[in-house]
Amino acid sequence: MIEEVVEISKTKKKEQMNDLQDLGIELVKLSKDKLKQLELPEYLLDAIKEAQRLTAHGAIRRQYQYIGKLMRKDLDAEALKRRLDYINGESLLHTQIFHLSESWRDKLLADDKLMAEFVNLFPNTDVSELRALLRIVKKEQELNQNKNFTKLFRLIKSFIEGTML
Repeated sequence: MIEEVVEISKTKKKEQMNDLQDLGIELVKLSKDKLKQLELPEYLLDAIKEAQRLTAHGAIRRQYQYIGKLMRKDLDAEALKRRLDYINGESLLHTQIFHLSESWRDKLLADDKLMAEFVNLFPNTDVSELRALLRIVKKEQELNQNKNFTKLFRLIKSFIEGTML
């Protein structure tokens, strides 16, 4: 059986290169924390940091082209774009995890018996940390305080993200 090799047109190749370069520009605009979350290869991270340091327009443009070239190497651009959208809060998954985290926070505060179900669904949960924080938040709610309410949400969200991402 002979397989046909479909050659990509020059225009299509240029379009793909420009898309990667645009993605590279988005990466350069990110903060250090968001770049860490993307878990990029070291060589690409170095090129991005260099672009962030540059001030001359021509040098920046050349660095963007270099970043695009590096991304053509062995990087799954689609997966990177999805992670970037998630980090920027632009994906459906981000919204779903956010709402799921809110829901679980409220459920766990209302009923201690749901802890086993939560741990079953999200096995990477640190049960002792979650229980301790739940106790603190419940006490604070009795005193009409909300110092650790957001901290509880973030903790639950991190466990859900650890399982779903």
